[in-house]
Amino acid sequence: MNFVNELTWRGMIHDMMPGTEEQLEKEMTTAYVGIDPTADSLHIGHLVGVMMLKHFQVAGHKPIVLVGGATGMIGDPSGKSQERNLLDEETLRHNQNCLKEQLAKFLDFSTEAENGAEMVNNYDWMKEFSFLEFIRDIGKHITVNYMMSKDSVKKRLDGSSKSGLSFTEFTYQLVQGTDFLHLYETKNCKLQMGGSDQWGNITTGTELIRRKLGGEAFALTCPLITKADGKKFGKTESGNVWLDPKRTSPYKFYQFWLNTSDEDAERYIKIFTLLPKEEIEKLVAEHQEAPHTRILQKTLAKEVTCMVHSEADYDAAVEASQILFGKGTEEQLRKLDEDTFLSVFEGVPQFPVDRKLFDEGVGVIDLLAEHTQVFPSKGELRRTIKGGGLSINKSKVAADDATVDAASLIGEKYLLVQKGKKNYFLIIAG
Repeated sequence: MNFVNELTWRGMIHDMMPGTEEQLEKEMTTAYVGIDPTADSLHIGHLVGVMMLKHFQVAGHKPIVLVGGATGMIGDPSGKSQERNLLDEETLRHNQNCLKEQLAKFLDFSTEAENGAEMVNNYDWMKEFSFLEFIRDIGKHITVNYMMSKDSVKKRLDGSSKSGLSFTEFTYQLVQGTDFLHLYETKNCKLQMGGSDQWGNITTGTELIRRKLGGEAFALTCPLITKADGKKFGKTESGNVWLDPKRTSPYKFYQFWLNTSDEDAERYIKIFTLLPKEEIEKLVAEHQEAPHTRILQKTLAKEVTCMVHSEADYDAAVEASQILFGKGTEEQLRKLDEDTFLSVFEGVPQFPVDRKLFDEGVGVIDLLAEHTQVFPSKGELRRTIKGGGLSINKSKVAADDATVDAASLIGEKYLLVQKGKKNYFLIIAG
C-alpha cells in the first residue's frame, strides 16, 4: 500500500513537506503523532491522527504515539483561546495507560516486527532538562523572528485575544520541536504527522533538526474535520463523544455516526473506516440512488462502533435503536443494561413514584392518571386503552382494569409507558 496515495483518496492530506513521499518510498520510516493526555480517554477528535498511524503501520512503516506529558503541562496555543489546566505526574501516568489500552485496538504494539507500534511520553526526557540547558541547547538554534512568524502565535498577538500569549505558551513550539529532535536522535524518527493547526509546531521541529544536526525530517498534516454546517466535529450538546464506554455509551456512540448528514457520511466513511476504495465508491453510488435507506450512515456507524467497541456492542446498539424507533419487544427491553436503557430514553418525561405502590400492586388507571401525570384524566386514559394506544414495557395494555406490580419493573426500577407510536414516559420506582 502506498501511504500517501491511500491518504490522498481518503481526503486526509492537508499539507506535506516536499520530499516526504520520496522518503517513504525509499525505506521503512518511523513517524509520530502527539496526543494530549489531559483525559483518560480519547475522543473521536483524536481518531483522525490515530487512523493516519493505522494506515502508516499497514503500509509497512513504524508508528509512534507520543503522549504529551510535558507539553500537557504547558498548553498548546494552536487553536486555543486560553491556557489549559496543568496535570500532576500521577494523573498523567494513569491517563497514558488508559490511552494505550484504547490505541491497542488500532495499532499493533505487541508485534516483534520492525514496524511494531510504540508509545512514548515526552515527560520522560523533558523532566531532565534544566532551563539553562534548554535555552543553550535548543533556544539558540531558533530565532524569535522565526517563532513570531507562526500563525498560532500571530493569532494570539493580534489584539483579538483577550488573554494574550504567555511566555510558557510562546515556547511551546520549541518544546514540541525538542520532541521531534529527541525522537529523530533516539528512534530515527523522520516524520511528524498531525492536524493542520499543528503545521507551525511540526515545521519548527524539522527546522531544529536541520539547524542543530544537519538532518532532514518531514511534516504531513491532515485537514481539521468539521461538519458540513461548519460546526465542530465530534461535539454533541452533552460534550465530546468519547471512546470510553463509561463516558459515552456504545449506543450513543453508534447514534452519533448514524445521525451524520449525507454529505458528512460520504467524507467520514473514507476517514474513519478501513473500507477499500472500490467498496466505498459502491456504497456512495448505492446511497445516491436511494438516500432514504441511509446505507452510508449505517455502514459508517457499524464499522466505527465495531472498531472502537465490539461487534456485540454494535448489535446491542442496533437492537436498542429498534426499541425506540421500531417495534421492539419486552424481552429486548429487559436485555438492555441500565446505561443503555437510560441512553435510549434520555429526554423522555420521567415520573418518580413510591416503590410501595409496585410492591402492593397498583391499577394502571390510578398509576397513570393519579399517581403520575402521564394522562391528564382517567377518561382519556380509558379511551386510549380502548383504542389500543397504550403499551407498558412494549406490551399492549388490553383492559382498563390491568394492574402492575414489582415484577413489571425493568431492572427492578423502571416502567416504560408508551402512548401511541412516539410518546414515551418513564416511571421510576424509588
